[in-house]
Amino acid sequence: MTEYSDDLLTQILKRSKTIAVAGVSMNPVRPSYYVARYLSLKGYKVIPVNPGHAGKMLFGQTIRVSLSEISEPVDMVDIFRRSEAVPPIVDEALEAFPNLRTIWMQIGIEHATAAATVQARGVDVVMNRCPKIEYQRLFGELRMGGFATGMISSKL
Repeated sequence: MTEYSDDLLTQILKRSKTIAVAGVSMNPVRPSYYVARYLSLKGYKVIPVNPGHAGKMLFGQTIRVSLSEISEPVDMVDIFRRSEAVPPIVDEALEAFPNLRTIWMQIGIEHATAAATVQARGVDVVMNRCPKIEYQRLFGELRMGGFATGMISSKL
C-alpha cells in the first residue's frame, strides 16, 4: 500500500473546497454515495459525475455526464471507478481543471502510470485511500472498530 504522510492528507483535506466525484452512485448503500454525502455534510461542495444519472440531483447538485461538463474550478477529483478506467478520467481532469490540486483514487483503485502523469503536472495524487476515512481519522471522528458509530448502549 502506498504511504502518505498525515501532514499531506490533512493539507489536501483542508485546502480542498470543491470535489468532483467521478463514478458516484445514487444508491445510498454504495460507498460512492455515502462518501460523497459525508463530504457534502462536512462542508465540501461535491459535484457528482455519472453519465448514467446525468441531469438528476444529488446533494443539491446536478449530476454531470463528465468532468469536462463542470464549468467551475475543482480542487479535487475523487475517483470511484475501476483502476483500468483511471487514465482517461485523469486526462480529462487535467484538461478540464487547470488549477486542480489533487486526484484521489478510492480504496482498491491504483494506477501507477496515471499517477505519474498527475505528479508530472504538479498535482498531488492519493491512491487506495478514502477521503471519508482519512477525514475521520485525522480530525478525530473515528470510534469503535474504525467506524464513526453512534453511542453504543451499555445496557446491551
